[in-house]
Amino acid sequence: MTNRDLTTRLSPLVAALLLAGCSMIPTYERPASPVPQAYPLAGEATGVPSAADTAWRDFVQDARLRELVRRALDNNRDLRVATLNIERVRAQYQIQRANQFPSIGLAASGNRQPDGTGGIQSTYSVGLALSTWEIDFFGRLGALKEAALAEYLASEQARNAAQTSLVSAVASSWLSLQTNEALLAITRQTLSTREDSLRLTKLRFDNGAASALDLRQAESLAATGRAALAQQQRARALDVNALNLLVGEAVPAELLQVAEAETAVLADVPAGLPSDLLTRHADIRQAEQTLIAANANIGAARAAFFPRITLTASAGTASNDLSGLFKDGSWGFTLNPVALLPIFDAGRNRAGLDSAEVSRDIAVAQYEKAIQTAFREVADALAGRATLADQLQAQRDQVVAEEDRFRLADLRYRNGVASFLDVLDAQRSLFAAQQAEAQTRLALQQNRVALYAALGGGWLE
Repeated sequence: MTNRDLTTRLSPLVAALLLAGCSMIPTYERPASPVPQAYPLAGEATGVPSAADTAWRDFVQDARLRELVRRALDNNRDLRVATLNIERVRAQYQIQRANQFPSIGLAASGNRQPDGTGGIQSTYSVGLALSTWEIDFFGRLGALKEAALAEYLASEQARNAAQTSLVSAVASSWLSLQTNEALLAITRQTLSTREDSLRLTKLRFDNGAASALDLRQAESLAATGRAALAQQQRARALDVNALNLLVGEAVPAELLQVAEAETAVLADVPAGLPSDLLTRHADIRQAEQTLIAANANIGAARAAFFPRITLTASAGTASNDLSGLFKDGSWGFTLNPVALLPIFDAGRNRAGLDSAEVSRDIAVAQYEKAIQTAFREVADALAGRATLADQLQAQRDQVVAEEDRFRLADLRYRNGVASFLDVLDAQRSLFAAQQAEAQTRLALQQNRVALYAALGGGWLE
């Protein structure tokens, strides 16, 4: 065969290759953001880095909490699964990408069959073989590759979201442990005060200076304190167990110590604008990549209506005898292009396209919901930031007032001016105010964690 003949035969194939890759994927347009253009109670954030630009190492300022987060990022099993899932989806993307290229292998075959004259005819061949390769003339394989790429990018965002969630969970659990430690101290102090009151009341009862009612009230209050102490000890143990699970190992005792009251544990973060969420929030970015994948699948479903062109080829040597395989004149090649145009498939392709379009519509709704959910989380956290500080200050003032009230009631009781009921009421009010202050302080710190996570922080190293 001359070079001219070979060129003539290959011209349609070359043209097909040049035209291959035309895409039927619909033009992607990001859906409009279904939320307001600004957060309520956000304040000014001009020129300040957003939470998404703040690495968790900068957000977490306490050294012990920072070490806990580092250990969790190294050992947490959920995060490990999310990371491994990226590798799995990456491999699937590489498989789809490889489908666009021909697969060439070394082939050897032998065939023996009757020749019609009573003898046996033998044929042997050795050479390179191109297995059935689909020439992506209408972009079906390209669309599947784009869908796989988007799914891979979505898995990366899922991992980022998992890391944000992990950092937030570790910080919140550690803060809860700190609060329960403080509540334990308050409960022990309150119980000690109540037991002192019980001893004094019993002494006064034995000397006829107090009634049986006073004694029973003092006993009841002391028993309530012991029950509260047991409850706080259980809450502390549950917090330690939660941290052990999140960190993926037993947490050293030195990392669980109570932080100084005035020590800055977490940095403040600016709110930014809702438009920042579209490009920074991991859940939203994951939802958008899922939408892009669904959009690409429509292109693959559309291409299924058009002819599918495949090519099978081989080049090598063939002979009727094994000894003649590599002799002159035994070399050659075969080329077998096939075009298959769907005519009747019982509605399979139509149903495939309908399914792909519905999947895209579902992905749009999920993307919009992800935006709305993120906006709601930020707005809730901003509402907490705007009010919790004032609430905490008011409760601090209440604690100061209740401490003075208890001191005066106890002094009046010891001097026989007031009844023991006044002392009991002052004790209960002081204990409740101290507990409320500690819980509000926890809510303020955990709200800062929630705002950081809702704004898309937590995954930068």
